[in-house]
Amino acid sequence: LQRRPKQLSGGRRQRVAMGRAIVRDPQVFLFDEPLSNLDAKLRGQMRIEIKRVHQQLKTTTVYVTHDQVEAMTLADRVVVMNDGLIEQVGTPGELYHQPKTRFVAGFIGSPAMNFLRCTLVQDSDNLAITVTDTLKLQIPVNRNRHYQPFVGRDLVLGIRPEHVHEKRSSSEHSAEVMVNFIEPLGMETMVYFTINGVEVCGRVSPEADPRPGQTASLSFDADKSHLIDPETDQVL
Repeated sequence: LQRRPKQLSGGRRQRVAMGRAIVRDPQVFLFDEPLSNLDAKLRGQMRIEIKRVHQQLKTTTVYVTHDQVEAMTLADRVVVMNDGLIEQVGTPGELYHQPKTRFVAGFIGSPAMNFLRCTLVQDSDNLAITVTDTLKLQIPVNRNRHYQPFVGRDLVLGIRPEHVHEKRSSSEHSAEVMVNFIEPLGMETMVYFTINGVEVCGRVSPEADPRPGQTASLSFDADKSHLIDPETDQVL
C-alpha cells in the first residue's frame, strides 16, 4: 500500500491490476494472461484465489491464456483457438474426453496425448487397430458400426499417457517396449519409449520400477483411445 504500481515487480503489478479491476464491480471481467509473470508456486495460489473470487461474485469472466492447466481448472466452458479459428467449444471434461480435432486432443492434457500411425483392420467379427506387428488393439464392440467405413484406412491413433500403463491382467492389450528414460514424480512415474520412430509417453505406478535400457510390458487401453483422420485432422 505504501508503493506506487511502477515501484512493484511485474508479478505484483499484475495482481494489483486485477484487484483494481475487481473492486469496480463490473458486469464482465476480461483477463488477458493475468498470471504470466508469476512463478509456478504463486501461479497455483492465484488460480485458487481467482476461482474463489469468481464463485463469490459470479461475474461473467473471459479469461485468455496459453496455459491449458489454467483453462481446465478455471473455466466452466473453454474455447480452443488455433490460428484465429475456433477448434472446439465445451466444458473442460468434454475437451479432455471427447476432443473433435487432433489439435484439441494434443493441446489439452499434460503430458500431451501420444499420436501413432496405425491401420484399421477387420479382425474376425471385430475391428482392430494395428500399430506394429506385435501391437494390435481390439476396438470396443460398441464402436464397430461407427468405425466400419474406415476399415483398411491409414489413420492416427491418439492415446493419453495415463492410458498406457503397466500390464495388470492377462486380458489387456500389451506390448514389450524398450524404456528410453523415466521421470519419477513420486506418486507416479512417466515412462518414455519409441514405437515406429515416434516417442511415446506412458504413466506407470512407482512399484512397477521401470529402468532405462530395460524392456517393460505396457498395456494400452483401447476403449480410451481416439482414431484421427490424417487428411482432415478430425477425430472420427
